[in-house]
Amino acid sequence: MTMSDTKDWTWVLERPCGDCGFDAAIGDFEAIGAAIRANADAWQVALAGPGPSHRRDPEAWSVTEYAAHVRDVHAVFAERLALMLAVDRPQFANWDQDAAAIEGRYDLARPEHVAAALAAEAETVASAYDAVEPAAYDRVGHRSNGSTFTVETLARYHLHDLVHHLWDVRRELTVAAYDAGATAYRAARPVTAERVLAALADFAERVGTGARVLEIGSGSGQDALALEEHGVSVRRTDVTPGFVDLLRADGHRADVLDPLVDDLADPESAGAPYDGVWASACLLHVARADLPTVLRRLAEVTRPGGLLRLSLKEGDGEGWSTHGSIEAARMFTYWRSADLEAALIATGWRVADSARDAGLRGETWLGILAER
Repeated sequence: MTMSDTKDWTWVLERPCGDCGFDAAIGDFEAIGAAIRANADAWQVALAGPGPSHRRDPEAWSVTEYAAHVRDVHAVFAERLALMLAVDRPQFANWDQDAAAIEGRYDLARPEHVAAALAAEAETVASAYDAVEPAAYDRVGHRSNGSTFTVETLARYHLHDLVHHLWDVRRELTVAAYDAGATAYRAARPVTAERVLAALADFAERVGTGARVLEIGSGSGQDALALEEHGVSVRRTDVTPGFVDLLRADGHRADVLDPLVDDLADPESAGAPYDGVWASACLLHVARADLPTVLRRLAEVTRPGGLLRLSLKEGDGEGWSTHGSIEAARMFTYWRSADLEAALIATGWRVADSARDAGLRGETWLGILAER
């Protein structure tokens, strides 16, 4: 869960991180302070989100615990930076990160307290980096395991730790971003694109009047309304409580539901399978390794011959996005058609139709219709 102070992670200074994508070679030293402040802002959003102290995985930290670690990372690196600037070739005191988590009772920390302390520590160390003169960039310090840093490589190593741990909570941050911006998102929602309207009509016709459909990622709710206009019965769900609250305020039945871990069966239909699943522009927030699990779970609650309609963005890897009305960063996972279709086939679906369509911002959307 954490990076030991005696384990050599200095390789992140030589090549990009295969997980979070951080590349130490990118960016000027003068931008380090701003990057630290932006990272701290993202933690404020994550800590204000739903259930930040809940561990989805018993073996992994909660958002609050990760944030408490990041708070302490800032303090340790501020101390090391000050030492490097004041003393020639100092050796840093060893910091046992796992012991710090236990002794500091990260598991009992209150998110609002961690948020305030993290912001303060981030500003302190960011300001310290801002104040470093270029002539001091090459001053040297040594870690207890023998690793040698300059002021500049220390700063880049520090920044990777922050970026990586934000990547660790990318799912929770994405939910928190939508939760905080749910009202603004719905208000700014553009008119439904023609390609989506056509897909909705086609899906409704295929599943038939009176069909029971599970909607994943209902969001602002316009797709469910369109399906109901075609005579389809829709169970609205979303992983974001803010969207569910808005749907309920509009008089709709809606449930907070995470398709990766929650029971997908409809409690009002005695476990009867769904005739179809509608998942438009939502599963793109599911981590690549988790999508097969989600697709398999959806297949398990869909009747044989039932349909799944999903759409994701075309591309490679993952990336943060702040487009549209949501100011905070959200993580997107991009897919290629062949890989997505292979994942569907491997999890109990048959691909009935596949299309590529242009989006509003020049991106390409993959639209897949699959049969159980």
